[in-house]
Amino acid sequence: MASQINNYQCPACTGPLHYVGTSDKLECDYCGSSYSISEIEKLYAEQEEKAKEEYAAAQAVGDGWDNSNLTSWGEEANGMKVYSCPSCGAELITDETTAASCCPYCGNNNVVPGQFEDTLKPDKIIPFKITKEQAMEGLKNHYKGKKLLPKSFVSGNSIQEITGVYVPFWLFDGSASADVSYRCEKTRSERHGDDEVIITDHFDVQRSGHVEFDNVPVDASSKMPSQHMDSIEPFDYSDLRDFSTAYLPGFLADKYDISIEDSASRADVRFENTILSDIAQTVTGYSSVQAINKNVRIKRGKVEYALFPVWMLSTKFNGETYTFAMNGQTGKMVGDLPIDKGRLIGYFFKWFIPVAAVVALLQMLLM
Repeated sequence: MASQINNYQCPACTGPLHYVGTSDKLECDYCGSSYSISEIEKLYAEQEEKAKEEYAAAQAVGDGWDNSNLTSWGEEANGMKVYSCPSCGAELITDETTAASCCPYCGNNNVVPGQFEDTLKPDKIIPFKITKEQAMEGLKNHYKGKKLLPKSFVSGNSIQEITGVYVPFWLFDGSASADVSYRCEKTRSERHGDDEVIITDHFDVQRSGHVEFDNVPVDASSKMPSQHMDSIEPFDYSDLRDFSTAYLPGFLADKYDISIEDSASRADVRFENTILSDIAQTVTGYSSVQAINKNVRIKRGKVEYALFPVWMLSTKFNGETYTFAMNGQTGKMVGDLPIDKGRLIGYFFKWFIPVAAVVALLQMLLM
């Protein structure tokens, strides 16, 4: 076990303490105070315990996320290994029987084996349901109907480089309460003889609501484009299971590199947008609705660390990198595709120019 080095400070003046062999004490050169080893160890132990208690109290009142359930890998780390990508910095972990040669995020072919460093162990996992063969077929279907897609892109061998990756997510529990004020209008028309009168009624509408949230996901990998992860949601939580390394053989698992604290704002936004949307749906029967004031209160709860299954394909074409992501549970696919400029120009002259000419002719005839 690695040793821990502490720089002790003087309790009287916060100056640095150093051990003096002749007195067998820790002494301060600034104020002259001296302390026995046992005194300082007791003092620092009390300070550490007090800090833990304060942190726990803050969690209890909702000032922060409750991450007390998160654990480290422990002895299970002995059966794991890590691959690092020197190109994009991705760190991918797997069991010791699975080899990796290509980074699923940037397509770099030189993934370097490294030393597994103990980190947080996932709490939950959704296993892969879509096989590699099904994922490749789904990618081919994604190409279908794309008339501007270069033929050489489809026929390239890079389609074989598809990798199953467990992407890290933080799952946030919590609640949100909101009070919203709306300014609404109802418009109607009445006829008075030959005149039509438009009457607009104005209303001040008040709404309040409360929503409990469970397992709101925020991806915890900076290498994974967030818009890709948002697009392939939702995941079916009926398959959410307690984590086991038995699900890892044959797949890679990305290590989280976005902390709970840095992800919290995205969770808060999801909480707020959801409750405001739910409340807004209750304001009906008006021709115009405008929210003029809102007060949203979010209470943070438990957070868990989970791995979700994603099939990744990152390939280069004409100097550009194209990344595709498929939900490894549902098969939903997302990704950008290159455009054949020659075909684009051909379609422009085939369709746009004739249509524009017809429109111009009609305008001339109607003048």
